[in-house]
Amino acid sequence: MPSTLDLRRRIRSVKNAAQITKAMQMVAAAKMRKAQAAAVAGRPYQEMLTRVLAAIKGRVEPSSHELLAVRPVRRELMLIFSTDKGLCGPLNTNLFRELTGTDRDKTEFVVMGRKAVQYIARTRQNLAADFALKDTVHYADVRPIARFASDKFISGEIDQVRVLYPKFVNTLTQQPVLRNLLPIPAEELDLEGDTNRGEFLFEPDAQGVLGAILPHYMAFQLYQMALNTRASEHSARMVAMKNATDNAKDLIKDLTLEYNKVRQQNITTELLEITTAQLAVG
Repeated sequence: MPSTLDLRRRIRSVKNAAQITKAMQMVAAAKMRKAQAAAVAGRPYQEMLTRVLAAIKGRVEPSSHELLAVRPVRRELMLIFSTDKGLCGPLNTNLFRELTGTDRDKTEFVVMGRKAVQYIARTRQNLAADFALKDTVHYADVRPIARFASDKFISGEIDQVRVLYPKFVNTLTQQPVLRNLLPIPAEELDLEGDTNRGEFLFEPDAQGVLGAILPHYMAFQLYQMALNTRASEHSARMVAMKNATDNAKDLIKDLTLEYNKVRQQNITTELLEITTAQLAVG
């Protein structure tokens, strides 16, 4: 049975840990609100871009742009958005589980986030590039990533580009998503029920607008994925730290109860010893 001194030390150490996790929870909550607002704010613009491309699609040949070219997949480029730090629950574990069936012989990886770098190194897969993203992501930060991927696709080195990222659903739910980026999937631009399709006028022509807007559309897709990653990371970390704080509080209650029992037992033992000694003397 542990002594009262050992129990006091454990209670003190758990209280210190609870203070740390509580502080990390508050920091993550503050960052989460900003990241969630940024992720949600870009969705209307993304939807409008998709509607514009859907309107162009009906006026040009689907294969008229090199980013739309569909060919047999001999080599693939996989982009992975992960977190830089841990302590965010099973977010990264669930993310990397989606790569279980990947053919490593024909796949190159481009990663954003130190956890993805560590995963690729640990599994000994082919790392083509590693891009660092700031905690607050800006559109300019993802443009080099988009340019790197599109250059490889246009040159013919890569026949398909896919992206793996954690989609922010809500504070408690972050969903791993593995989706095609290049060639831009036709189903993304298939908006048959869009009544706004006839409202767009293109200058100088639809083909010229298509060539200008497709690279921007691709880069903005990556930007939204990066924002989703940050929102998912801070949400998952806040929930994980809240759970850790609650568990620490429960552990403190259990240790305090055990401490009181041991202390009461020691007092009872001392009283019995004193009583026994008095009876022996008297």
